[in-house]
Amino acid sequence: MSGQKGTKQPFWLGGAAASMAVCFTHPLDLTKYRMQVLQTRSPMLSTLYTFAARDGIPSLWSGLSASILRQSTYSTARFGLYTVLCRQVQKQTGQAKLSTTYTIACAGVAGGLAGMVGNPTEVVLVRMCADAAKPPAERFFYSDAATALYRIGKDEGLRVFGRGLSANVVRSVLMNVAQIAPYAAAKRTLLSRTQLKDDIWTHALASLFAGTVATTVCAPADVLKSRIQSAAQGSTVMQVVREGLRQEGPVFLIKGWTPAWLRLTPHTVLTFVIMEKLQELVNLTAATPARAVV
Repeated sequence: MSGQKGTKQPFWLGGAAASMAVCFTHPLDLTKYRMQVLQTRSPMLSTLYTFAARDGIPSLWSGLSASILRQSTYSTARFGLYTVLCRQVQKQTGQAKLSTTYTIACAGVAGGLAGMVGNPTEVVLVRMCADAAKPPAERFFYSDAATALYRIGKDEGLRVFGRGLSANVVRSVLMNVAQIAPYAAAKRTLLSRTQLKDDIWTHALASLFAGTVATTVCAPADVLKSRIQSAAQGSTVMQVVREGLRQEGPVFLIKGWTPAWLRLTPHTVLTFVIMEKLQELVNLTAATPARAVV
C-alpha cells in the first residue's frame, strides 16, 4: 500500500483480504444498513440486540454471501486498480515512493471505477441486510447473493443494478481516498517519527486512524446510497435528501455513524493487517530460488 518499487502486489490481494475481514465484521455491517434504512433513533446496541433477540444470533450473519460477493468485486477492483495506477505513475515519474497528491489521485480514480464495478453487488448487499428491518410485505426474501442477482435481473430488469450508482461512486471515491491515503500517511509517519517497526502494531495503528477518517468522510454518501438502493421503488438523491431533512433533520446524513465506525474501523484494521501479511507471503514466495530462476 505504500507504492514502493520492487514489490509485486497481485490484483486480487485487496479483495481477498477484505473478503476475509468481512466474515468477522458482517454483524456490524448488517446493523449499520438496518439503522440507515430504519427511520428511528434507536442506538446501535439496541438495534443489534433487538434483531438478535427476535431472529437469533445466527441471523446476524444473514446476507454474508452478499458481503463476500461485494468485497470480491468492489474491494478487488479498488485495491487492484489503485496498485495498477500507482505502478503507471511510478513509471512516468520515476518516483520510488508516490507523493500524497499522487496517492490521493490514484486512490480516487480507482475508487470511482470500483464503485461502478461493484454497484450491482452493492444493491444485493443492501437489500439482503435491510430485509429484516422492513415489514414482511415489503421484504425480498433472497436466500443468497446469487439468487438475489438472478431475481433482480429477471423480475426488475438490469437497470436496477445501476440504482444509487452516483451516490455509490461518490462514496467509493471518498472511501478509497479516506482509507488508503490516511493509512499510507499514518504508516509513513509512525515509521519515521517513532521507534515502531513495520509490523502488525504499526499496521493496526495506521489502519485505526484510516478507519476513523473514512467513516466520517463517507457517512453522508453512505446513508444516501443505502436508502436509494433499499427502496422498492426508484428514488433520486434529491428526493431522499428532501425527505430525510423534512422528517429527521440534517442529522440523518450521519445516521448510523457509530455502527459504521464500529464496523468499518475493525474491517479496515483487519483488511490492512491481512493484506500486509498476504503481501509478505507473496514476497516470500517470489524470493524463493525456484521462483527467482523463472
